[in-house]
Amino acid sequence: MDICIAGQADLEHLARLLWLNAAPDEQAKQSVDSFVVDLAAWWTEHDDSHLAFVARLTESEVVGMAWLALVPRAPRPGTTSRRSADIQSVFVVPEQRGNGIGSALVQAASEHAFRLGASRVTVHSGRKAVPVYERLGFASSRQLLQREPE
Repeated sequence: MDICIAGQADLEHLARLLWLNAAPDEQAKQSVDSFVVDLAAWWTEHDDSHLAFVARLTESEVVGMAWLALVPRAPRPGTTSRRSADIQSVFVVPEQRGNGIGSALVQAASEHAFRLGASRVTVHSGRKAVPVYERLGFASSRQLLQREPE
């Protein structure tokens, strides 16, 4: 298995994985082929803030992905280039789950974020995946709060 940063050639793979990771009502709204076009436009607009990592079994078989959102933070005296990062949309095709692919994707994305100077990497996880993230060094924080629209 190979984990790498996705390029434009991976766009169809990423669209398929994002589509498979969507709820059935979301899938019903748009075909995978149509979604490829929308994802390409979105990626072009966000190429400075979002990277995708893919897991390949072979050159043509992409079985997992993890997205990394890089967020600039306001400067502080002596530190003008601050950033944080957020892991998003981690997905491994069902027949490959349990083989460490998701963990490898999250590890690669996290390490890349730290190499780029991120002071922290966050993730908004589903309940079942919390133990996986904890094994990778993520911990709950009393200071990281969330507000949802009313």
